[in-house]
Amino acid sequence: MNASPSASLSASSTTSPRTPLRVALIGYGLAGSVFHAPLVSATEGLVLDTVVTSDPGRQARAREAHPGVRVTASADELWERAGGGEDALGLVVIASPNKTHVPLATAALTAGIPVVVDKPLAATAAEARELAALAARTGTFLSVFQNRRWDNDFLTVRRLLADGELGEIQRFESRYERWRPQLKGGWRESGAPEEIGGLLYDLGSHVVDQALVLFGPAVRVYAETDVRRPGAEADDDTFIAITHANGVRSHLYVSATAAQLGPRFRVLGSRAGYVKYGLDPQEAALREGLRPGGAGGTAWGEEPEHLWGRLGSGESPLTGGGEPVPTVPGDYPAYYAAVEEALRTGGPAPVTADEAAQCLAVLEAARASSRDGSAVAV
Repeated sequence: MNASPSASLSASSTTSPRTPLRVALIGYGLAGSVFHAPLVSATEGLVLDTVVTSDPGRQARAREAHPGVRVTASADELWERAGGGEDALGLVVIASPNKTHVPLATAALTAGIPVVVDKPLAATAAEARELAALAARTGTFLSVFQNRRWDNDFLTVRRLLADGELGEIQRFESRYERWRPQLKGGWRESGAPEEIGGLLYDLGSHVVDQALVLFGPAVRVYAETDVRRPGAEADDDTFIAITHANGVRSHLYVSATAAQLGPRFRVLGSRAGYVKYGLDPQEAALREGLRPGGAGGTAWGEEPEHLWGRLGSGESPLTGGGEPVPTVPGDYPAYYAAVEEALRTGGPAPVTADEAAQCLAVLEAARASSRDGSAVAV
């Protein structure tokens, strides 16, 4: 069994707390270049040391965006950089295609290198639990990147629930919709099972995770997954209904074919409801090249007042019903700050593999429900 990296880091941090942990990023597509690389680079105590990509264009972009970063075409050399040497890696981030998540995470954990895996962690809950068990056996840190737990609207809903503003929650509606009538191609839209493509596992991983965080375990799932666009192979318009153990019902929509976008959240309680339109601004800011802590403009994660959701009862927010609720600023940087803290102190991961397994169990049940046309117990 490998010694716990978290324990060794905690011990060394007492003498050199500011020594940054070297981070290797596997994959430099959308997830790697837009989300992980900028957020790692913005986190005190972490340094982006290596980017793994075999694509020459992405290699060039990585070097341009992160001067001095090492670039390699294969992850194989990473596993030799475990341990306590000067060149040792403190963290590997896996942001490569979904089908590579399990084998790469297995290699990192076996080498004893702490690892963050982009969602979905695996194709099945069973695989996720196997990775959790491997992390436990090797004493190695494992976390899953579920950044939308730090969306501004989600943080606002959590605050409203904690304050009891809505009363007893009866129904939670969440929509992550897009208007993309033309296919983009690539593995995300592939119908091959091994690719783990389609919106159920892509955007569905976000909305299901959020519902489980807010309202706890699912006991029953019903779903409708459709393939709407000509030439499409994987689901691009999906509805998931979850009955939670506490009685709350979550109605979740993910779509690439929504010509008119519905509210991002509609939360209905015994006292009031909350309705919020629009997506958290952090992804758009990252795509534009803005960075947390950058100079000028609106503070990171904040949105203007006209985009605030509304809280009330009996009236439509579109006609001015209810009261505007200041949106809690989004905070994607909090994820890697929590990872860095956990690595230094041996504390808990901000998102665990067991939580990922619970989400995957719901996604698997949704796939089975859509296939059989009936609700599935979880």
